[in-house]
Amino acid sequence: MAKNKFNQHWLHDHINDPYVKMAQAGGYRARAAYKLKEIDEQDKLIKPGQVIVDLGSSPGSWSQYARNKLAAGPRLVDGGLNGKIVAIDLLPMESVADVHFIQGDFREDEVYLQLEEAVSEALTAAGALNVDLVLSDMAPNLSGVAVADAARMMHLAELALGFAQEHLKPNGALLIKCFHGRGYSQIVEQFKKVFRTVAPRKPAASRGKSAETFLLGRNLK
Repeated sequence: MAKNKFNQHWLHDHINDPYVKMAQAGGYRARAAYKLKEIDEQDKLIKPGQVIVDLGSSPGSWSQYARNKLAAGPRLVDGGLNGKIVAIDLLPMESVADVHFIQGDFREDEVYLQLEEAVSEALTAAGALNVDLVLSDMAPNLSGVAVADAARMMHLAELALGFAQEHLKPNGALLIKCFHGRGYSQIVEQFKKVFRTVAPRKPAASRGKSAETFLLGRNLK
C-alpha cells in the first residue's frame, strides 16, 4: 500500500513537472536535457567544432542537446555537422542524428576498444588530437545501503575521470553526475587531483529534494 502511494506521488509529480512538459514540447527524450542546458548556459561548455563523448547516454537527451548545440553553428562544406559526438551506454538508445552510439559496458576490453576506435575516428574527422568535453550522466542502481551505493558512485566517477585523463585536451572539461552524501567529498578530492578548476552544479531542473548534483572539472593539471 505504501509503495503504491509512493508510486502515485511520483507519477503525479512527474506528470506535473514543468521540465517534463518542456522536454516533451522540445522533442527531448528526458527532462535531463534541461539540466545539461542550464549548466552549459552557465559554463559555456558546448561549442560548434568540438568532439564530445557522452558516457551513460541512454535514453539520449544529453546527446540530443549537445547535437542541437553543434548543429546551431555553421555546417561543414559537405553539409555535415560541425563537430562529433560519440555516445555509449549499457542500455539501448534510439539513434540520434549525427551521434555515433555504442551499446555495451566500457569496463569490458572489447567494448572499450570499440569506444577508443570511435573516438579516434571522430578526432580524425574533426582534425583534432583530443576530446573537448566528456559528459557522464552515469548513475548506479541504488540499493539503499549507503556504503555500497557510495562505492558504486565512486567507481563510476573514477571510470569517467580515468577516461577524461586519457582523452581530454589540456583545456578540456568533464561533467559528471554524482550524489551528495557518503563518498561525495572523496569524489571532489579526486577531481581536484586531476583538474585545475572544480565546481559543483545544481541546476534548477534537478529536483530540490534529490541528492543529485553535478561536478564540473576544467583544465587538466
